[in-house]
Amino acid sequence: MFESTINKVVALSAIMTIVSGMGGNAGTQTMSVLVRELSHNKITTAEALKGFFKEILLGVIDGAANGVVTGVAVYFIYGNFYLGVIVLVAMIGNMIVAGVFGFLVPLILDKIHADPAVASSIFVTTATDVLGFFIFLGLATIFMPLLI
Repeated sequence: MFESTINKVVALSAIMTIVSGMGGNAGTQTMSVLVRELSHNKITTAEALKGFFKEILLGVIDGAANGVVTGVAVYFIYGNFYLGVIVLVAMIGNMIVAGVFGFLVPLILDKIHADPAVASSIFVTTATDVLGFFIFLGLATIFMPLLI
């Protein structure tokens, strides 16, 4: 789907793994904390709702912090300001995805009586990889005139 985008700006192939990797790290951290809480039966519905919105906010904050650092590095390496901005926005988007999936997947698995400690990571990692690539390459495709 994004082959022509990557062919036009080859640097995207190197950068997109950073975005998806950071999302995977954040999603795994969120998932680990929630699985621990579930194992101790410490999650009420009110706490879950509060925690869900907290993870979205953390996704924005962590994504912005990591995105700025990565975006600045990308700017200095590739000399394109807009590529750095795309990295920043994609990082924020993927960190939100990581928080949402890292939070919801263990809860859903627990509700259907599947062990979240065993099954969560594959779903969270898949979501952050696929959606991270999609967000990043989708933004690059939209803003292609600014990249070439």
